[in-house]
Amino acid sequence: MAETYTPDNLIAGTTQLITESVTVASSAALTRGAVLGVVTASGKLLLSVSTAIDGSQTPYAVLAEDCDASGGDVTNVAVYVKGEFNENALSFGVGHDATTVKSTLRDGGIYIKSALTA
Repeated sequence: MAETYTPDNLIAGTTQLITESVTVASSAALTRGAVLGVVTASGKLLLSVSTAIDGSQTPYAVLAEDCDASGGDVTNVAVYVKGEFNENALSFGVGHDATTVKSTLRDGGIYIKSALTA
């Protein structure tokens, strides 16, 4: 049986999408649209939380696919490092929201826009 595609409204513009393949550090199950930061010591990505002190407090990428890292690190996970994204379809770690991450992500080529509800 073929899977059914259900639009999630994550993509919110025509800027070319650029992806990278990364390792998501052991943490939790994350869904497409999660805003991730990079742990400086390992280069692995985690949900960006504003109070972190390991580098992951700085938003870096948007998760392109669901990822369950609750049982350990997950390799070859696709993330977006450039594009336009709907703030209503993103998920944020504690202390972050669309307003607090917008300028940091913009500096890296990720643009957050107010668009249709996810």
